[in-house]
Amino acid sequence: MTRIEVLHLDNMQHEATDGEHSLVMDEPNEVGGDNVGMTPYETLLSALGGCIAMTLRLYARRKEWPLEDVRVILTHDKLHAKDCQECEHEEGMLDVIRRKVEIKGDLTPEQHARLQEIATRCPVHRTLTGTIEVLHDDSLA
Repeated sequence: MTRIEVLHLDNMQHEATDGEHSLVMDEPNEVGGDNVGMTPYETLLSALGGCIAMTLRLYARRKEWPLEDVRVILTHDKLHAKDCQECEHEEGMLDVIRRKVEIKGDLTPEQHARLQEIATRCPVHRTLTGTIEVLHDDSLA
């Protein structure tokens, strides 16, 4: 089980920690924060991008493929469902994450294509595209 604790620091600043590592989240100045850390959505995109890049490195290492570099670019938007031509839902607002995975190395076209496919199989991607339940649990310590 992964466990994170989020603690208030100052104003809108919060520290997320696992007890060994930490990161600071904040909001931009224009919405009342001090802009000293990433927003929660930026942190979410960072988790996805980091997971994609690490998954590709592990896969290429296991296959002994000459992967030199991975760059993941992500955006997040909230769109009206009726305005999203690529989406399955037709009503309400949708969260849309777009990603671009740039892969460098002396790879064959088949290896490159396989790595692009593997990018959709990282654990965080699977979590975000699967069924998620966020449950209130007073027993957590």
